[in-house]
Amino acid sequence: MKAIKTFKALKRLLGWWLVAFMLLQLFLAGRVALMAYFDPSSTAFERSEMFRLLEKQTEENGSSPKILRWSQAWRASHQIAPSLKRAVIASEDDGFVQHGGVDWTALQQAWDKNEKNEKRSVQGGHHRAPKIVGGSTISQQLAKNLFFSGERNLWRKGEELWVTTWLELCLSKERILTLYLNHVEWGEGVFGAEAAARHYFKKSAAELSPAEAARLAVMLPRPKYFEKHLESAYLAQRSGVILERMPNARLP
Repeated sequence: MKAIKTFKALKRLLGWWLVAFMLLQLFLAGRVALMAYFDPSSTAFERSEMFRLLEKQTEENGSSPKILRWSQAWRASHQIAPSLKRAVIASEDDGFVQHGGVDWTALQQAWDKNEKNEKRSVQGGHHRAPKIVGGSTISQQLAKNLFFSGERNLWRKGEELWVTTWLELCLSKERILTLYLNHVEWGEGVFGAEAAARHYFKKSAAELSPAEAARLAVMLPRPKYFEKHLESAYLAQRSGVILERMPNARLP
């Protein structure tokens, strides 16, 4: 009798969990659908960065800062240089126009490479964490930025893939790219193409040259690092490679 009651209680708990899960997915789907018509003012990642910067500046100044070191300005697709769009696609996701949101081949390659890096780290007795290689598409990166902070776990990755599916179903490729370029991080407190163009080149996102666009695109995987190492040899070399690839990058 006790076992039956326990089973029924677990069944009810599972049922409520499934209902809560479905409601969460519907909520996320609704928010994504609205993005076809409304520009989001901020993302989950941006908000987490705001709190981090606020804490950092409070520690540095001994009190809450009156002005947060933060730069972002929304720009429509036609206000962003095509060269930057091409550079970002060439650097981050050259199959952006063709795939359905996830590049499974790139994910598998990233998974295999991360496993090798982890094995080398263990075998070599290194104390530092192994370098993690990502295989995320632009759509996946947008999903992560919109709804999640920087944590890494299997559950969060599953949610990211689900949101990516909704992004691809509800929004055009051009809209996804526009949202991404307006909310991606390009330095500490620097978010979006317009802020990045002003911060690094003192011009608008519409005025970026191909070479400047390539340089910004290469910074994306490690924007805070490259912000402090603008004279990096890798940054210059990789920018040249992306500049050569840009003419072949397909725009949505």
